[in-house]
Amino acid sequence: MTNTQITLIQLDNYGPWTVTPEPRREVDLQTMQSRLYADLSQLFGNRDGYVFFSRFDNMIAVTNGLDTDDHALIQESVANRYPVTISLSVAVDPAPIAALGTATDQLQDAGSAQDKDRRSILRGDPLADADRTNDDLHIAHFDVNDATGQYTDELNEFDTFINIEQGYAELMRYMRRAHDSLSFFVGGDNVIAVCTPLTTEEYEDAITHVREAVGVALKVGVGHGATAQDAGMDAKHALEACRHDGRDVVIND
Repeated sequence: MTNTQITLIQLDNYGPWTVTPEPRREVDLQTMQSRLYADLSQLFGNRDGYVFFSRFDNMIAVTNGLDTDDHALIQESVANRYPVTISLSVAVDPAPIAALGTATDQLQDAGSAQDKDRRSILRGDPLADADRTNDDLHIAHFDVNDATGQYTDELNEFDTFINIEQGYAELMRYMRRAHDSLSFFVGGDNVIAVCTPLTTEEYEDAITHVREAVGVALKVGVGHGATAQDAGMDAKHALEACRHDGRDVVIND
């Protein structure tokens, strides 16, 4: 059974801040968002977690192995370096979407994201060390088949982007609806999904669905581990096996 620990990251009072005392330049907002994401990726990554940018003012992290003190230190680091603070909510569930749902409820109960009085909320209970196993996380790394040959070297960049995004969006919807999983675009033609335990046939069904729905062909490597870094690297090695021998699905045991 998986035990996925999810942390919802939400910027405090961000919307009002962007227009106070007057609307801020979009280039400045984009720069701050990208720098904050990069810093959070490193802060969580140094503790074997993964962060996905979602909408940038909201981000989702896979944080198995991080305790309450780790989360508080990350909040403190952000508060010392940025003009906004972050609130964090942690939840654990066998189903990634359920963990995110609980984390969301906890943060919403603490006040609105645009509440000027909400600052650096930290809620939820991380997975206890005694309950952790090497099979807590299942991560799937999807990759578009021959994206360079089909898209990058053939189409203009915007049409390539449309095709890749259509594949990602369809996969994201399918994996959430059919398997309670969370899927995230991570650049290039890659999507990482945090999953419940699935069979080869279930991954093949997902790939078939995306190909038939939007015409984008995928392959996937799947790994597992006690932390996001462990499971993610296991998935990367499985994906390399796909590339090596032409299989659509490789699940590392």
